[in-house]
Amino acid sequence: MSDPELIEIAIHVADHAYCPYSRFHVGAALRADDGRVFTGVNVENASFGLTICAERSAISAAISAGARRVSVLAIAADGEQATPPCGACRQVLAEFAGADLEIVLVSLSTHNITGTFTLAELLPHTFKHSPK
Repeated sequence: MSDPELIEIAIHVADHAYCPYSRFHVGAALRADDGRVFTGVNVENASFGLTICAERSAISAAISAGARRVSVLAIAADGEQATPPCGACRQVLAEFAGADLEIVLVSLSTHNITGTFTLAELLPHTFKHSPK
């Protein structure tokens, strides 16, 4: 079950990506459990390790606004093939979403859905920290 509104938002926000090095635009839109929508884009840096992905950018926006749980995520990226979240984004998503989080992947060039996954499918073994 995809969320058409989130897909459209992810497609449109990708225009704001700052990607002068890769020229690979990514936009993300997530819906928090309280219904609010938050967006993010990839923001590259000349020191490549400092680049932030669209997914983590959207999660940061949500957390900054007081949201704590993500219920669905749409990611729109350049190209016609599915572009799932990187490993770091998957782990960050696991901190703020359940294993059943729906992740919808969309092509910016065709606006077609290129894949739909749950977080458990993309990251079956999350790292969990249990403070003593």
